[in-house]
Amino acid sequence: MDANPLAGLAIIFGSGVVNASFPLPMKYVRGWKWENLWFVFSFFALLVLPALAAWLAMPQLSQVYASLPARDFLPGAVFGLLWGFAQASFGVAVPMVGMAMAFAIVAGMCAVLGSLIPMTVLHSEELLRMRGISLIISGVVLAVGLVLYVRAARERDRTSVGGGAQPSANYRKGLALCLFTGATAPMINLGFAFSGNISARATAFGASSQSATLAIWVVVLGAASLPNLLYPLYLMARNRSHSDFRLSTTQGVVLSLLMGLLWAAGTLGYGWGAATMGTHGTSIGYAVYVVVLVFWSTVTGLFTGEWRGAAPSTLRRMRLGLAVIVVAILIVSATGLA
Repeated sequence: MDANPLAGLAIIFGSGVVNASFPLPMKYVRGWKWENLWFVFSFFALLVLPALAAWLAMPQLSQVYASLPARDFLPGAVFGLLWGFAQASFGVAVPMVGMAMAFAIVAGMCAVLGSLIPMTVLHSEELLRMRGISLIISGVVLAVGLVLYVRAARERDRTSVGGGAQPSANYRKGLALCLFTGATAPMINLGFAFSGNISARATAFGASSQSATLAIWVVVLGAASLPNLLYPLYLMARNRSHSDFRLSTTQGVVLSLLMGLLWAAGTLGYGWGAATMGTHGTSIGYAVYVVVLVFWSTVTGLFTGEWRGAAPSTLRRMRLGLAVIVVAILIVSATGLA
């Protein structure tokens, strides 16, 4: 497939909007606790939908897996499992701090660390060259933006009334979970980076380069599903909330499936868009994707009342922090082109 930068950017932009919208249905579920919703969402998003997409794109998928030695699955499974803890902690953090703040922190950290960590591990000699120095500067800029954004959120929680406020204990816990998620989220990139044998074998069986990546998704997301299914099961056993599945069953399943569709479409769509874009799909394309995530999550957060009642000075600080985070992401993008 020939590269088409404009088409790739359009796919990436749409994928960012879709992915940033996936937590939105959580706000409208009635009768289910978090663990009920997250269990059904994770089942669809991390197991069913990726496997279905891979099988539709590659009917010979089982033959591809059968022809691979077990060691080829290990990197994707290990890094996928580690990323799975990040995904679960993100799900817990969203109701505590809101969509806007969770996405801003996690996406910003993921953009910078997702570039800095591989360079440190694989190309440490570049850390003191222009590319490495630019990445370090982007990390400093990101830290400034996160401080501004977090201060704005704390001011909002102290002064807002009605729909926006969160208990301070939940806020601190949610912030810590966001930082943990942002630090561990890049693990998914490492899972793909070290699973090239899987996609290569899928290509050898006749799959296109775009479709071959789906074979990796099944492995990485399958491993990631373990903490995202086991932790809700633990909470259901502790809270005896498994009986809540009898309440608003249709609504809960429909909204959970909608979350799964939005998340899977946004995540898989980014990979497709990056491949369509060509050379700079994982540099400029990824930066565009992260910027869209941050901006659209902020827009949805504003529309759903997460910043309702905040003082004008607080909103200005939030916008300034958001702008600084975007600058850090753009520095990462420029670094990718250097």
